[in-house]
Amino acid sequence: MIHVLIERHIAEGMLSTYEALSRSGLQQTYSVAGFISGETFANTSDEHHRFVLGKWKTQKDWVRWYQSAERMEIMNKINPALTGPEKILILEN
Repeated sequence: MIHVLIERHIAEGMLSTYEALSRSGLQQTYSVAGFISGETFANTSDEHHRFVLGKWKTQKDWVRWYQSAERMEIMNKINPALTGPEKILILEN
């Protein structure tokens, strides 16, 4: 099992847009093979700094989702609300 930590910085004036798109994207992920669970977090010191923590059965499952057309479609909607590219860390315990 792995955890994927995604860090994002939201552009000024795009919080509500980002939240709606992020929520929709996370909901779509729940039906993806190998996905176990996901949570979102906001930095208490900076409302424009967000994290998504997903739990996946294997790194192969994550990579398959990361490279999928479905995720690319979601990210094409989310990216304009960000100040730069997301940062992704793969974690295991």
